[in-house]
Amino acid sequence: MKKRNALFLALGMMASVQALAQDLRYGLESQYPPFESRNAKGELEGFDIELGNAICQAGKFSCHWVESSFDALIPALQAKKFDAINSAMNITEARAKSIGFTQPIYRIPTMLVAKTGEKLAPTAESLKGKNIGVLQGSIQETYAKKHWESQGVTVTSYQDQNQVYNDMVAGRLDGTLVMSAAGQSGFLDKPQGKGFGFIGKPVEDDAILGSGIGFGLRKDDTQLKQSLDAAIAKVQTDGTLKKLAEKYFPGIDVSVKP
Repeated sequence: MKKRNALFLALGMMASVQALAQDLRYGLESQYPPFESRNAKGELEGFDIELGNAICQAGKFSCHWVESSFDALIPALQAKKFDAINSAMNITEARAKSIGFTQPIYRIPTMLVAKTGEKLAPTAESLKGKNIGVLQGSIQETYAKKHWESQGVTVTSYQDQNQVYNDMVAGRLDGTLVMSAAGQSGFLDKPQGKGFGFIGKPVEDDAILGSGIGFGLRKDDTQLKQSLDAAIAKVQTDGTLKKLAEKYFPGIDVSVKP
């Protein structure tokens, strides 16, 4: 009898713990390796997937994933199709007008990718008359349109960064402005990236490019923000974030500015 009661008590405690685990639906665009993509088995993989799972474990969340195009992530968040954007989204003043964010988690520099030997530079003067591809809805699109398009540079937006790479190889584009880690593993490390490389130094504009990458939240989800910020701080201090960065972005400093 005592053993049976102990078993029921243990099962009840397990059920209570499970009930306490808060469901968290992540929204993401799954065609942006090495941050997030699908492997040959159709499974989600990448830096943001592993980071998201680590943060869920640290915060005792039960996590699920909802896919969307990148430019539709903010409207979908506002429509409550998911609870947090986990898709390499930089925290910017423009985005902060419509949604909230967790504390910054990591930071990736933005760089120009083009054919090597073309003697280009990531400036409007050098790119005048050229056609530069960008991901629609990205901060790279905002930067290129503000700093380059008005100076005679054609800026072409795509819903899929992989299509940008295809058009570069086909000669329809002269380059792309992209987060360096995505450009490295998503293009330069692959056979189609032969003959291309990073051109010049990272571009700078904190107002557009932001203070780092965080999870996008609805502004009134203050309790969720507190819980996620605590979980984020844990994976930053226990070395989890550093290990994932070394795995996916070797040689790139992803630390957030103090």
